[in-house]
Amino acid sequence: MYLTRHQTERGPRWAVDHHFLPETLDLRLVLSLRVEQVRDFLQNSVTDEQASGSLLAPLEALHEVWGAGVTYQRSREARRAETAAGDIYDRVYEAARPEVFFKMIGWRVIGPRAPIHVRGDSDWNVPEPELTLVINRHREIVGYCAGNDLSSRSIEGENPLYLPQAKTYNGACALGPGVELIDPDRLRDLPIQLDIARAGRTVFHGDTTTAKMNRRFEELIACLFRELDFPYGVFLMTGTGIVPPDRFTLALGDQVTITIGSLTLENETT
Repeated sequence: MYLTRHQTERGPRWAVDHHFLPETLDLRLVLSLRVEQVRDFLQNSVTDEQASGSLLAPLEALHEVWGAGVTYQRSREARRAETAAGDIYDRVYEAARPEVFFKMIGWRVIGPRAPIHVRGDSDWNVPEPELTLVINRHREIVGYCAGNDLSSRSIEGENPLYLPQAKTYNGACALGPGVELIDPDRLRDLPIQLDIARAGRTVFHGDTTTAKMNRRFEELIACLFRELDFPYGVFLMTGTGIVPPDRFTLALGDQVTITIGSLTLENETT
C-alpha cells in the first residue's frame, strides 16, 4: 500500500494507491492508530477519485523529522576523516546510546522534484541518502520513504558542536516520493542508491544496503522515544552508508537521485 500527498486546487490531499482519500484526512490520524489498524482504515476510507496534482513531501506541517548519525561504518570513516575531534565518532559508532538529533519540522521539508539547497557559507556540502522510517505514536514502524539528509561536512568537521548548523538550514531535508506501507522485516536488507548528475553527466554513483547498518531500527526508535512523546507519529532518518569522496561537494544545478527499495526521490540543487 502506497501513500502520497498531492497539491490540488483545494489544498494538499492524501491518496492511497493512486486514489484520493477524503479531503479532511490527516496523516496524524493515521499515525495515531495501531499498525494493524492502518490498512483497514485506509481501505475503508479510499474514494473512487483518481489522484492528481504534483507530489508534496509525505508528511504534515507539524510532523517532526529526526535523524540518527554514524549508523554505518562508511559514515564513521567519513566523520573521522573530516573532524579534528579525535576519536569522537568512533566512540559514537560503538556506544550503547546512538546519536539522535532533530532534523526538521514538517513545513520546512522539501518534496520530490522541488529544489534542495547548497549552503552558501560552506565549501563542502553533500547529500546523504537515508532510509526514513515512518513511526506511529505507539513506536511501531508503519512504513518508509526515501530521505535526503543534506549536510555541511565543513561546518560539522570544524566542531561537532556545530552539528545543528551543519544539518538544519533552508532546503536541507527532502522526503518522498511517498510512504510505502511495509512489514519492518522487509526493510532490513533494502538496497540504497545515490546518483549525482552535473550538466547531464554522472559525477558520483554509490550504493549500499540497510543490512550494513550497525544499529537495529528498534534500538534507534527506543532511544528516540526515551523521555519524548510523539502523539501524531514521527519520521526518523536512519543514517547514511554512502558518502562521496573527500572534498567532493554539491554544485548549483546538480541533479540528486536517491533510490531506496521501490522509491525514488529526485531533486535539483539551488
